[in-house]
Amino acid sequence: MVTFLRILTGLVLLGLIVLAAIIFLPVRTTPALASLPQDYAPPEGAGEYTMRLADCEACHTAEGGTPFAGGRPIRSPLGTIYSSNITPDEETGIGGYSLDEFRAALYDGLRQDGAHLYPAMPYANYRKLSEEDVRALYAYFMEEVEPVRNSVPETDLPFPFDQRWGIRTWKWIALGEPGEVSGSGDPLYDRGAYLVEGPGHCGACHSPRNAVMAEAGYTAEDDDFLTGGEIDGWTAPPLRGAQSAIRHWSPADLKLFLASGRNSHSGVNGEMRLVVRDSLQFYSNEDLDAVVAYLRALGGAQAEDYAAAPELRTADRLGMEGGGTEAALISAEPGMALGPRLYLDNCNACHFVDGRGADQVFPELDGNPLVTAASPNGLIDTILHGAELPSTALRPYSLRMPGFAARLPDAEVAELATFVRGAWSNEAGAVTAADVTARRELAEERAAAARE
Repeated sequence: MVTFLRILTGLVLLGLIVLAAIIFLPVRTTPALASLPQDYAPPEGAGEYTMRLADCEACHTAEGGTPFAGGRPIRSPLGTIYSSNITPDEETGIGGYSLDEFRAALYDGLRQDGAHLYPAMPYANYRKLSEEDVRALYAYFMEEVEPVRNSVPETDLPFPFDQRWGIRTWKWIALGEPGEVSGSGDPLYDRGAYLVEGPGHCGACHSPRNAVMAEAGYTAEDDDFLTGGEIDGWTAPPLRGAQSAIRHWSPADLKLFLASGRNSHSGVNGEMRLVVRDSLQFYSNEDLDAVVAYLRALGGAQAEDYAAAPELRTADRLGMEGGGTEAALISAEPGMALGPRLYLDNCNACHFVDGRGADQVFPELDGNPLVTAASPNGLIDTILHGAELPSTALRPYSLRMPGFAARLPDAEVAELATFVRGAWSNEAGAVTAADVTARRELAEERAAAARE
């Protein structure tokens, strides 16, 4: 018995020593990935362009707030995390950060005071940033952004997730090696890999999470990379594999979607709207081509995967004979079920009986990944609250779909959503009134909290 107690006491003491080391021993930060001249200065405009590549503004700007002043709520499965103020304000921002401390935030997820940043900050992806891009970002935020004094709400997650020291052990498991980039020998592909895997941090949303809530892969070599994820209850569609909608788009369609948020098939929705508005529309033509080349190679897309649509006016297209859902909608029989009747009353004027909408104006519903996603939450939210295409340099007009929350009760929203998820070539599951009620109540709770 005495021996057992001694062993138990020893194990407890050892555990306390390890815990103290995790909490109090300083973290060894990642050094610069390249040695640059002492007098290195980023080229003019490089800082702002790299900021656009990394999509800093979308997350670090609250709705209606000053750019980069933080305070935007980022919903995670663990709770709400508030983005930090990254203006050069000395007291509430990052004005006191040295270059090394700034790099440690990007690569290692460390604040100036040594506290670990929650991985809502995509440092797992930013670890691939080149030293030139790190320097460009640092110069931009310290020299070109105006300081804004803004104390953001403190992130208050439930125990044990409020213990930031625990993130250190998570990093040991979750983070890959810094600076790993593609070296295929194809400059276009390699640039695309750098943009998608690094500053663009596409995997933060479009890759699934593993058992420890880390991205299930960070590069093209990882089978689960970009095979679809989830953000705030919405499905982020796969960008590779047989279920990827972009596999069936032409290179020109994919490029147009990235640059403008719309093409002949789809329109951006959810968080992707902010990505296009604040980031992708500013990519250079060459960088857009690189992203397209990488995504198409990653998905194994071939020319035969897509077919050029015949150039028909919408009126001519709708005048062609169709069967199935299209024929049933055209017939408008008096005994038609509730779902298709609701579609004719509320959706048909824009999306039409064939579910193909209008090129770059009203997105297709037939084959739309938002409609056919495993989770219907994105579709439910869109029906309830509407959606809006962003205004971009390439397509300045902003188009808004109205919401139907005040017009349709939950049971009818469920019938409508179920119909479109099974119409035309779609084969997604049914939606219940309870599903709709849950999303409606969540939106009302968030709206009430925002008013407080």
